[in-house]
Amino acid sequence: MKKLSLLVGLLLVALTGANAQTFRGLDKTPMDMAYYPDDYAHDRKFAPEKIGTDKAMIRIVYNRPFKTGREIFGKLVPYGKVWRAGANEAPEIKFYQDVTIGGKKIKAGNYALLTIPNEKEWTIIFSSDLDQWGAYSYNEALDVARVTVPVQKAETPLENFSIQFAKKDPKTATMYMGWDTTMVAVPISL
Repeated sequence: MKKLSLLVGLLLVALTGANAQTFRGLDKTPMDMAYYPDDYAHDRKFAPEKIGTDKAMIRIVYNRPFKTGREIFGKLVPYGKVWRAGANEAPEIKFYQDVTIGGKKIKAGNYALLTIPNEKEWTIIFSSDLDQWGAYSYNEALDVARVTVPVQKAETPLENFSIQFAKKDPKTATMYMGWDTTMVAVPISL
């Protein structure tokens, strides 16, 4: 009887401790993921016959901050300074095969994606320094490639920072990044 009471007591203590766990609330800047081809993740859910017939070539995981009435580029995101392209951790981009961006060859693998926004052009940075929060520990010596792309005006303002891929032709993709009325297009040769 003593063993049974001890066992029940230990079980109650264990269950009470498990219920004491509290979880942090939702992040204010939700995490998102974009693939190239753009339909890779979504179409497989609705077209099971496609599973195994298509393959991802690029994937990016990033956080999508809200505009919430703020002035974005030149104010919240200063011109001429390294920016993590979103919020929280620097985005992680994975190339499933070797690619060429702006004439620079990048081997298949995972990289941090950072930018240096300016009014008329952005420098896009692919860094081997993964798992960095923000751009506070950015180290230029770890850059794998840098390319410069012109700024475009978005047709409609974007409330959330967004990244999306589009197919240009069978061997070329474009990675679009945009927020508010600013957009850049990064051509990628596969």
